[in-house]
Amino acid sequence: MKEYRFKINGKDYKVAVNGISGKIADVTVNDVPYQVELDEAQAAAAPAPAAAPVQAAAPAAPAAVPKAAPKAAGAGAKVNSPMEGNVVDVCVKAGDSVKSGQKLVVIEAMKMEVEISATADGTVSEVLVNKGDHLVEGQPVATIA
Repeated sequence: MKEYRFKINGKDYKVAVNGISGKIADVTVNDVPYQVELDEAQAAAAPAPAAAPVQAAAPAAPAAVPKAAPKAAGAGAKVNSPMEGNVVDVCVKAGDSVKSGQKLVVIEAMKMEVEISATADGTVSEVLVNKGDHLVEGQPVATIA
């Protein structure tokens, strides 16, 4: 596994490349696991034999991490960003009661505003983003207990 630290638009990112198998790379960005598709040139350059054993074990870990972490912490379910974008509005704060479908955060992506809504009724236990933050796809924005 290789780890990198990037600063993009003033925001720090911790990126770990866990393994590569064919055109699929198993990466973790700020502790959020992703399966990403490489373009043809990168996939051809990737050393598949060395990555294959790592990739075989890697899919089980990312699937378990998001589900196991909230249950162990007892903090509730994470609501994740459906796409990359910039936070333009945070509509709730910790302690607020929310209903399923209620707007939590608004992001701007590709010059369109996208609302991120509560996935269940509950209480916001934490808001993980601020206005002006840049989000990556799948990044948690809030926790609802």
